[in-house]
Amino acid sequence: MTAFGAGENFAPTGGALVELAPRPTDRGVQARRATWFRQPALIAGLTITVIIVVAAIAAPLITFYNPITQNLNASLQGPSALHWLGTDQLGRDTWTRLVYGARVDLRVGFIAVLFPFCLGIVLGSLAGYFGGWVDLIIMRLVDVVVAFPFYVLLIALVFVLGPGERSIYIAITVVGWVSYARIVRAEILVAKRQEYVLAAQSGGLSNLRIMGRHLLPNVISQAIVYAMSDIVQDILAIVTLGYFGLGIPPPTAEWGSMINEGQNFLSTHWELVIIPGFAVVIVGLGLSLIGDGLADLLRPGQS
Repeated sequence: MTAFGAGENFAPTGGALVELAPRPTDRGVQARRATWFRQPALIAGLTITVIIVVAAIAAPLITFYNPITQNLNASLQGPSALHWLGTDQLGRDTWTRLVYGARVDLRVGFIAVLFPFCLGIVLGSLAGYFGGWVDLIIMRLVDVVVAFPFYVLLIALVFVLGPGERSIYIAITVVGWVSYARIVRAEILVAKRQEYVLAAQSGGLSNLRIMGRHLLPNVISQAIVYAMSDIVQDILAIVTLGYFGLGIPPPTAEWGSMINEGQNFLSTHWELVIIPGFAVVIVGLGLSLIGDGLADLLRPGQS
């Protein structure tokens, strides 16, 4: 006897097997797989981001100095063969600190977005699926968080917790989960009325299995798209905290602290501020293009 899984496109009819037409979702997945490389924004964003990530990973191979070692005899030098982007006020190589700073900011930015992403998806799923008092409590928490400006609440939390990566992760999670919760909740409120969810409920599947196996795979795409822009916001937040002295403690190379240290020499050595600032803009551009490309790719009805 031949067994057929629920995902196969065959149905028994009078003892014979009749092939069913592919589901719309299957056709959409196949179309996206065939056209993702035709998205110029996505390709451009991936190219920019991959180059920067590879440079950050290969930092020991493409730099020639220690990012925290001082050399006061070589302070505030301009670009040269020895120091491609010059040196700062303590004689540290700017190119080296720029690349190692990318390591820190990208690592913290990508990790920091995971915690609110996961928390927001869980709470948003619970609120959207169960409704009632669960939805009421979670959405009131959302209202409390969004009542405060993002950066004001973030800076206040880090100020209370103290500088460092742990404080940044906690603060971004506390502030950032609400957007994911609202996105997923809205998607599930619509999706849970679809026939495939009603069929799963009639079949006796548990609520956890319905949410994890049937609902989330169909609603999570919008949260993933938002995560790309959220990473940009997180990196800007990390740089802002570093500028105010609340981010990664010195002497660790970090773009925000580089801008803070270089502002005193803006009139004579503008590159100490402009170069790390330009790096932030390029990273933000790459991730924003990825988000735009994914939005076009995952948009309902996209062929």
